[in-house]
Formats: sequence, C-alpha cells, structure tokens
Amino acid sequence: MATTTTAEPAGHSTKLKRGITTLLLFFFFIVGDTLGAGIYTLVGTMAADVGGVLWVPLVLALVLALLTAGTYAELITKYPHAGGAARYAERAFDKPYVTFLIGFLMLAAGITTAAALANAFAGDYLQALVPDIPTIPVAIGFIALLVLVNLRGVRESLIANVGATVVEMTGLIIIVVVAAIVFGSGGGEPARLTSFAEGVPPLSGAFAALCSRSARPSPC
Repeated sequence: MATTTTAEPAGHSTKLKRGITTLLLFFFFIVGDTLGAGIYTLVGTMAADVGGVLWVPLVLALVLALLTAGTYAELITKYPHAGGAARYAERAFDKPYVTFLIGFLMLAAGITTAAALANAFAGDYLQALVPDIPTIPVAIGFIALLVLVNLRGVRESLIANVGATVVEMTGLIIIVVVAAIVFGSGGGEPARLTSFAEGVPPLSGAFAALCSRSARPSPC
C-alpha cells in the first residue's frame, strides 16, 4: 500500500511565536519579581521579630539577591537554555530525580507565594476598604483572574505585570519620600534604628526576619 507524505510549506516553523519584542517588559518583570509584594505584607512581622533594626535583614536580603543574580548571570551565559534552576541542577548532578525535585520545589514555592499574597490582598488590604468582604472567595477569585491573564498569553501577562510593578514601586517611593520628610523635619527617632525587639535575641531575630522577608523562595 502506497503512502504519501505532505511536505511542509517553505518557511513553516513549529517554534513558538515570539510575543515579547522589547526589553522593557523583561525589565519590569525582573524589577517586580525582585521587589516582591511581600515587602507590603511582611514588614509588620519582620518588625516584630527584630524591632528597629528592620533594615538589617533587608540589607542581608539585598546581598543574597545580588549573589543570586550574579550566579544566574554566570550560569545563563554558560548554559543559554530555558529551564532555570532545574536546568542548572541537571547540568551539575546529571540526575533526573534531582532535576525534577528542584523544578517541583520552585513550582511549589511559586504556588504557595501566590496563595499567601492573594490571602493578604483579600484580607489585610481589601478588608480595610470593604470590611465585610469574605477573604477566601476573593483570594480564589484573584488567583483565577491571574490564571486567566497568564492563559491569554505571555505578552499580556507581562503587560499586566508592568502595571503591578509600577503601582508597587510608586508605593515604595511614596514611603521613602514621606520618611525622608519626617526625618528631615526632626520628627523621627534615629535611635530606634539600632534597637532590637525586647525578648528576641538579635541574631535569631534577624535570621527569622530574613527568612520571612520575601514572597519568593527565601534562603531558608
């Protein structure tokens, strides 16, 4: 029985369509991912852990973030392929189960992060405006909305991320400016910058705050 084959048209490609054509979207993605919304949801917890030296775990987190960025920059130039940490684990250990484990942990961290932030959005922040609104349904709806945006396309999700990052950066800039004005007018208490929380050992408090610093996977 004869079989026939159909040749692919000239120029036909099975590769994914490149939907991101500007580095600006990547820039805002990295900025938003690095800042993390946890800066809005965990500052109170961090302050309770360490007290006035809240800036210490933030500086430590910055150092760790710079080390991570440098490591990724080195690895991506050596292994310019998609996959991130799972890809690098595969190259380092050449064990499929290690690659799977790293990828699974990264995925699990992302899911729990999204859940925690959705809960904070629906609870602490939205309830300040609408006191009687139920937390869990709103959190689920918020996650569902994000899923729909991501299903729409990578470009659309990055565009939405630009808006979220601008809002996040604007809030932080406002806080910094207001704090500078207060300190400049003599309304602050600089001595509190070196005071630890009562009953909390300095090292353990700083370490606990560092672990709770980010909505991303922490060094802990």
